[in-house]
Amino acid sequence: MGLSGFLASAIAADEPFRPEAGKFPPLEKAHSYRGELVFVDHANRRGSVRVEGVGVFRRNDPHPFAMLPYGMVRYHGAPADLRDIPLGTVMHVRAFLPPDPTISSVPVLPVNNKEKDANHRRGVGVAPAENHVLLLEDEPSYCQREAMVWKLKEVEIKNHEGTIIASREPKQGGDGKAVEETLTFDAATRVWRGREYLRIEHLIDEGAWPAEGKRSLGSQAVQLGITWKPTSGGVFTRFHISDIWLDDAAMQNATLHQTETHKAFMRSRWLPAWIDAVEYGKFGRATVTATLFGGMDPSLYADFKKGITALMNPVENTLKHTEGGSAGPTQMAARGKLLDVTQLPGEIPLGSSGIQIRFETDLITEGMRPTRIVRVRPADWPDVHVPREEHLSDGASSIEERFPTPAIFPKY
Repeated sequence: MGLSGFLASAIAADEPFRPEAGKFPPLEKAHSYRGELVFVDHANRRGSVRVEGVGVFRRNDPHPFAMLPYGMVRYHGAPADLRDIPLGTVMHVRAFLPPDPTISSVPVLPVNNKEKDANHRRGVGVAPAENHVLLLEDEPSYCQREAMVWKLKEVEIKNHEGTIIASREPKQGGDGKAVEETLTFDAATRVWRGREYLRIEHLIDEGAWPAEGKRSLGSQAVQLGITWKPTSGGVFTRFHISDIWLDDAAMQNATLHQTETHKAFMRSRWLPAWIDAVEYGKFGRATVTATLFGGMDPSLYADFKKGITALMNPVENTLKHTEGGSAGPTQMAARGKLLDVTQLPGEIPLGSSGIQIRFETDLITEGMRPTRIVRVRPADWPDVHVPREEHLSDGASSIEERFPTPAIFPKY
């Protein structure tokens, strides 16, 4: 989709949609926008983006967002955590109204807020009420999901920096209507070719790019990492190239690296899920049916096998573990066997893995009820304590835990 088409989609007065507890919302009902990531509170799975509109980009206030419990982050075409995304990265957002405004961890706005003019040369659509995110993805993740590439048309360079004219187009060829954009680059722009890490000066030395002036690039197909930097010359909105992946091997290498980063992270934090049903027995025994959330590497799901010992711990909507005193998630969790691991039939909605587990425990805990969120892991995954900012102390779920005050800082 070209810039004008994206903006038209972003500011369209589509029908607001509010997700329901226990139901994965349809992606086609999400409101779409993109913007620069300017703030991250990774422990609470929220942050802010400067949303692209039709006005002066730099004037747009950072717009808070919160990840839905089943919301997915993608970086370099792989699963990611918010902590993995560098500030300044331009992200594509698919989001909904807060499922329950009374427990929203970010401001709740009027449902028609995306139709309001923000004034001060900012324009319409830069503060949508749809700030609970189902899918947050960087440029290469978006392009791979949509089977798109960037076609480089022309470069103009002086002193290892300049501009590139390019367009985002279908990988298999399109209808020729792609809109060209002018993007900046500089000496800090990273260039990847196979396993090589290059700089702009290397492309110049090889003769692929000119040392000075303009050159046609012949619609070279690449993937781009896109950020934003202040632009001279009175340009309202112009994005910046942080990375250029010259071939599929280079992009695949970046994807595999991010995949391994996320796999290690999730093994220490456990996979999130929600409770579908609970069958209560005697003396605390219960059988819990839960659906694992989507967006993880398949190898993580493959570790969930019928008959293994597993642990399940209630978490808050931000996916923070509950802990008690010095006890970590393992000590607070319910332990038991996986009776079944089932692949659900039919089309699997975004946010769901399509994998349902039945878990039997002899000590059910209060937080394990239908529609509530849990984290679960096989017993042979690492037994570690999460850092203080990633758990709720003594099982508390107070407003102070969810909106930390200056009191979180040490007294010196």
